[in-house]
Amino acid sequence: MGTVTLGVSIAVPEPYGSRLQRLRADFGDPAAHGIPTHITLLPPTEADTGVLPAVETHLAEVAAAGRAFPMRLSGTGTFRPVSPVVYVRVVEGADACTWLQKQVRDASGPIARELQFPYHPHVTVAHGIAEDAMDRAFEELSDYSAAWDCTGFGLYEQGADGVWRQLRTFFFGAAGVPAQAGAPTSEGSHPIG
Repeated sequence: MGTVTLGVSIAVPEPYGSRLQRLRADFGDPAAHGIPTHITLLPPTEADTGVLPAVETHLAEVAAAGRAFPMRLSGTGTFRPVSPVVYVRVVEGADACTWLQKQVRDASGPIARELQFPYHPHVTVAHGIAEDAMDRAFEELSDYSAAWDCTGFGLYEQGADGVWRQLRTFFFGAAGVPAQAGAPTSEGSHPIG
């Protein structure tokens, strides 16, 4: 049995996703075309191929417990000097992303893991490129904004060619804008948002 590299993320929908991907490539990030534009819920994680059915079952359960929520991106931020990353900020939906990533990585699940850094939802637009290009990304996207209703998340696998491909989409169990984050609903789903 072999291993696979998995990730779980919220895809940034069109037309926003492809525009940010093109801009990431224009800034000189060589990984731009191999990474769909996203908000990470589970960073790259190596797993045995035999665990994939359990991973899918776990993610379906996480999605079933969630509800759609508004997502809004605005402006830029950076993790420099700790990490060479410039990103677009998540200004609405961050609490929901935080709740989701905790459920995805839960110790009782098949993809439990600790994080290298505290979780901070964001959309990477430049990573590991020249400082002047990072500065350009930070400045050019400083007034960027996008908004949509997040209705689910995806499971991705990184191929031998380094390209991330979606294996499956998981839609939330309840539609509509959620109530206050952290409070269970009468239907038993967890309102994220």
